[in-house]
Amino acid sequence: MAVQTTSTLDYAIRTLYSGQYQIGAQRARIYDMFAAPVSKMGIENAARLGQTVRVSFLSEMAPATTALSQTADVTPQTVRDYYAEITSTSRGNALQFSEQLAINEYTDFAAKAYGLVGKNMQDSVEILAVATALAGTNVTRAAARASLDAGSSGHRFSDASLVEAEVNLRTLGCPGWEGDNRPSFFAALHTAPYLDLVRGGNIVSIAQYQNGAIILNNELGQFGSFRLLASADAKVFAGAGIDNGTAATDTLSSAATALATTIAVSAGTNFSSGDWLNIGTEETSSTFYPTNERVKYVSGTTTVTIQGSGPNGGLRFDHASGEAVNNNDNVYPVLFGGPSSIAKLFDAPTGEYGTLYGPEISGLLHQFTSFSWKWYGGYGRWVEPWLLRGEYTYSGEA
Repeated sequence: MAVQTTSTLDYAIRTLYSGQYQIGAQRARIYDMFAAPVSKMGIENAARLGQTVRVSFLSEMAPATTALSQTADVTPQTVRDYYAEITSTSRGNALQFSEQLAINEYTDFAAKAYGLVGKNMQDSVEILAVATALAGTNVTRAAARASLDAGSSGHRFSDASLVEAEVNLRTLGCPGWEGDNRPSFFAALHTAPYLDLVRGGNIVSIAQYQNGAIILNNELGQFGSFRLLASADAKVFAGAGIDNGTAATDTLSSAATALATTIAVSAGTNFSSGDWLNIGTEETSSTFYPTNERVKYVSGTTTVTIQGSGPNGGLRFDHASGEAVNNNDNVYPVLFGGPSSIAKLFDAPTGEYGTLYGPEISGLLHQFTSFSWKWYGGYGRWVEPWLLRGEYTYSGEA
């Protein structure tokens, strides 16, 4: 008797759960929004081969400022060239579980596993986009990053910041959208400085007296020439600002694992209820640490109960013993630019979202199932001034 089993429906299972992978892969795409794919003929192969892609630029001709001579010919001008490069890299990861788990929880866990793998792919690739987008030299801030103070209103994000950013981008020739029916640029920011923007008052006045549709369901989608991309997943330079007036400078006294709702610290002094604690290395320059995270202090001294962004309200990542814990003011970067301010390179065969593999069965007894992904590509800044990074604090941490 022929028996239909999951082993003879590999492709059906793959199709069913690949949708979960795609949903996960499309999450947290914030800084990638500033990137336009490189589409020159033949460039796609460079991502797989690890080659460097070079694009050239020509200078403009100087305007003619003199009348034509009736006896002498004009002197031809010369133009100069310049080039920018993108070097591709690769990323990949896998998740594996046992047959025993598959027997008990196969369908539900498989669906969740695909989503986890997809989100891991996007988180991993987004790190590359963040490093490219936020590490530039076109910066505006009221003080040095380490001196930015949540207690100073002049260090916070406001509608004036958007006006200043527009002047900067337009003066430096950043390309936006064509047409007059939609904003020309993006502004990607965390929800904290976004709240300061709304609290500033000017936008509410505009909504009351000029454009009531500017605020809908407590959301602000655009202002002036900017489409606002506000997300709690946006990058935060955790603890990179000025030291808190009642500074807590501590370290983890033992390792903490993802999903933990308590952490062990060495001293536990100057922690106050409602404080935001930053776990990880301060991002004082252009070196970023993807597993840094912020948690909210609840109670405790050397054993501290916290609330975090993990799926259960605990930690999102593992942390090693000795990692820094502080309550410094955070710095919130706001990235201003257009939809082609960054160039994105990806390998055509594996695709923009990478390639999903699985379920793959392995082991001498076929007792392991794995899901995995791989991706080839890279990000690059063609023209440095086409992105502007603003750095601000948040009034809620004053």
